[in-house]
Amino acid sequence: MKLVSREPDVAFSSGDTAGLPTIAVDDTAMYQEMVGFGAAITDASASLINGLPPERREALLRDLFDADSGIGLSFARLTIGASDFSPGHYSFDDMPPGERDPALARFSIEPDRRDRIPVVRRALAINPQLKIMASPWSAPGWMKTTDKLIKGTLRPDAYEAFAEYLARYVDAYAAEGVPIFALTIQNEPHYEPADYPGMRVEPAARARFVGEFLGPRLARGGSPTVIFDWDHNWDEPQSPLAVLGDSVARRYIAGVAWHCYGGDVSAQTKVHDAYPAKDAYFTECSGGDWAPSFADNLVWNVRTLIIGATRNWARGVLLWNLALDEQHGPHKGGCGNCRGVVTIDSRSGAVTRNVEYYALAHASRFVQPGARRIGSSSGVAGLESVAFRNPDGSRVLIAVNTATAEQRFAVQWADSRVIYGLPAGAVATLRWLAR
Repeated sequence: MKLVSREPDVAFSSGDTAGLPTIAVDDTAMYQEMVGFGAAITDASASLINGLPPERREALLRDLFDADSGIGLSFARLTIGASDFSPGHYSFDDMPPGERDPALARFSIEPDRRDRIPVVRRALAINPQLKIMASPWSAPGWMKTTDKLIKGTLRPDAYEAFAEYLARYVDAYAAEGVPIFALTIQNEPHYEPADYPGMRVEPAARARFVGEFLGPRLARGGSPTVIFDWDHNWDEPQSPLAVLGDSVARRYIAGVAWHCYGGDVSAQTKVHDAYPAKDAYFTECSGGDWAPSFADNLVWNVRTLIIGATRNWARGVLLWNLALDEQHGPHKGGCGNCRGVVTIDSRSGAVTRNVEYYALAHASRFVQPGARRIGSSSGVAGLESVAFRNPDGSRVLIAVNTATAEQRFAVQWADSRVIYGLPAGAVATLRWLAR
């Protein structure tokens, strides 16, 4: 098995490629500008990475984030407070049952100082182009109808306090040297999990909260942080469409964030076509023991997320946990068999690079932040593809052979062609400089 291994160079020519399937790369068809590819630095991921001996920690972070010696991840997601992949359930302003803190006198990001902030700051030092988004799994319990982090929705009389809570989070992280590029107001707002933080927020409530509270609060503070709506699955495009249909909220929403756990990736284009000025971002998908085949997972991840999400307008692609241990944690509630991009053995510190690492690497190592997606034919003879033009002028083509047999095919660019072969289920990234 070859895993992101460099193959011998092949040369473009004007030779005959008659009879071969052809992927035509078209520089004149220019689409979205890319932010990058990456994964979520959850509490679990941060604690495992920060718990490594210094030399191993530095080697892993350089492998993940260095654009020269590693795979160059340039996009990451943080949880605002706890998710299921946290050692306990907490927010940044917890209060005893029945008590409230509307002035946010108890607000503090102290829970993130031990592991998460050091890991993120080092990743930023390694790759200053790293863009970081953040999502809450729940507002503090006292802001909710349940008076706890589990289930419930945001109380209308807490909208102003929650907007201030999110704005203070952005400011506190900025003071730590970690700029927050984007916020969503709620992870998976149509799901109320029974055993870890969650909060249901319907479209009308999201529109009012963004339009009347969070958007104006960030604007008043001069914050460059942008807001994404939704942060949930492909199967309900009508939900972000309803929010974008609100003219006040729409002013403050830069894009729509998507997850993979229901529906089809084409939902991203449905929303983009309705509101082409709004960006798309793919922000969560996890592998796990329910899908153990490396080969099948490689094809699915590249075909659906690396190629599919970007061909459907995503400017960034994020997987879920950057790192988990050999027991699929640490976690409290939620997914008990999820797989991280890497696995860190909690006893030995050994690092295993999983299939998700290699799927990301085929894009993150070669597609630079600021690249523009360009045209490429796809779906010919089982060959799915996506192409980019990098800021340095290089072109990148990512292709996966979804057929059951090896495919020889041609890549046509301008008036030149190159012939290449891909085994069944294989992925290739081709990079070339303009003449």
